[in-house]
Amino acid sequence: MGRAAGARLVEPGAAPGEPGCGRPRRAGSLQNKRAATLAEEEARQPGRPVTLFCTDEHRIGLKPVTRRVWAPRGQRPTALGHHRYEWLYVTAFVAPATGESHWYVGNGVSKPLFERLLALFAQEAGAGPQRTILLLLDGAGWHTEPGLRVPDGLRLIHLPPYTPELQPAEHLWRLVDEPIVNWHFDRIAEIQDRIEQRCRDLEARPDILRDNTLFRWWPQKSTPN
Repeated sequence: MGRAAGARLVEPGAAPGEPGCGRPRRAGSLQNKRAATLAEEEARQPGRPVTLFCTDEHRIGLKPVTRRVWAPRGQRPTALGHHRYEWLYVTAFVAPATGESHWYVGNGVSKPLFERLLALFAQEAGAGPQRTILLLLDGAGWHTEPGLRVPDGLRLIHLPPYTPELQPAEHLWRLVDEPIVNWHFDRIAEIQDRIEQRCRDLEARPDILRDNTLFRWWPQKSTPN
């Protein structure tokens, strides 16, 4: 497990699409749940700032990431590929209203590892007596009870089942993939170097992260810091 931090200019992405219209009740249910949790936390600790984050994991590895590219008419571009199954997992925590983010790169997913990530994120983001963080995440087995230890100052809000369109962090992955798209790599360490640098670059550009994760229905501000 590694921590990514640093800075470099990256290209802005397009604004995120809105959640699909096929599940309006689930979107409304999530907003009601989030609003109720926010009101409950504000009532429990009047005056303590409350920030809404979301988190997700992204798997990348020696199986190539390919995208369409421009080519002269009548010519078909080629990209080298050699499918091998060695993986890295990028975990991002992002506050869509501000673009604040925290990034971690590891070689697997599990409940013990996620507990360590939550503890590290809570420490680095300042969750605790001075700040409450509400964290939106999906219902993956390593994200849920029983037995998951959640640090003080951090409260989890789980998405309804099968609703990735309601997860703002899903829009981060096309940005993360940019330096490895249509490239062939011999070793996973080469990908790790590029991805860790990319995470540092994105962390230094909260404006890009905000542009790509701030859905129309997401609260525009957290309670004051």
